[in-house]
Amino acid sequence: MSKIKVGVIFGGMSTEHDVSIVSGTSVAKKLNINKYDIFPIYIDTDGKWYECTDISKNYKVGDKIENIQIIDNIINYLNELDVLFPVLHGLYGEDGTIQGLFELLKIPYVGCRVLGSSLAMDKVYAKIIFDKANIKQANYEYIRKDNDGYIYIDKKFNERRCKLKDICKIIDKNLNYPMFIKPSNSGSSVGINKASNITELEEYIEYASKYDKKILIEENLIGKEIECSVLGNEDVKASCLGEITPAENFYTFDAKYKNVESKLTIPANINNELSNKVRNMAIKAFKAIDGKGFARVDFFVNEETNDIYINEINTLPGFTEISMYPKLWEQSGLEYSKLLDELIKLAL
Repeated sequence: MSKIKVGVIFGGMSTEHDVSIVSGTSVAKKLNINKYDIFPIYIDTDGKWYECTDISKNYKVGDKIENIQIIDNIINYLNELDVLFPVLHGLYGEDGTIQGLFELLKIPYVGCRVLGSSLAMDKVYAKIIFDKANIKQANYEYIRKDNDGYIYIDKKFNERRCKLKDICKIIDKNLNYPMFIKPSNSGSSVGINKASNITELEEYIEYASKYDKKILIEENLIGKEIECSVLGNEDVKASCLGEITPAENFYTFDAKYKNVESKLTIPANINNELSNKVRNMAIKAFKAIDGKGFARVDFFVNEETNDIYINEINTLPGFTEISMYPKLWEQSGLEYSKLLDELIKLAL
């Protein structure tokens, strides 16, 4: 019986390029060599595609990829493979763009399709879907950068071009501090800041606009940071829950990948009733965005009020050795290599 040819794609043109290298090489090394012929594929920050001839090195965030050679005809190269496993976090990998390429080539691939990927990547539009699904979330405002100015968008999608100071006054009136200011299309907490007053609000909106034209402003939620892994196409299953205790005042990029004081507790320390509600809500949110394959769904859970709030959904979560997605499934009885088998089965 011939082996399945799997292309594992990582790197990419987003701000999460370095994390993707660690995730992608980890996936490629954990695939069962008795079942698969593995083709590690690296995309650099300029969008050039390379074949990796040796990925034995244990990569850490910030390491440069080694042992690569340019792929002359990427379409022909991909068409020789049976299934593709994108491990591309952020823009141009998690947002439906590369999924569209795979659809055009008619090659099966792991993870969400074009619609689910693009919806989940765009925090603003994910919130609109979650509103429709009646899933609780933080109060929020949405603005857009346009050249040197800003546009305020109300809940009925009416637009008003304003000076940033005037927009901040509107937000200051509508939301309570502290507030999180986020680029709508970004991951790994890149570009995110926490504002405690209107001066910081203005400063952090300007900072977030460097990463995306659409900017989301959310009220702070009180509760434990809880994450759940989901797996499936129609028959979706949810893992046990994990709890994050960030070393910094919120789960920044450095807190996720560099600060050893950040703690992951698996299973999360919440009661069974709340745990089951979170797991069911994770499946509902995944299906609401037309999710397929897998995702990690992040929540805030307040045990005093029993309130559960969705934070976001990640359709290409981290796959490093310390990443929550595979660790949650490992705790739930599905070890890393078997998890990869399931994901490839779902793709095929």
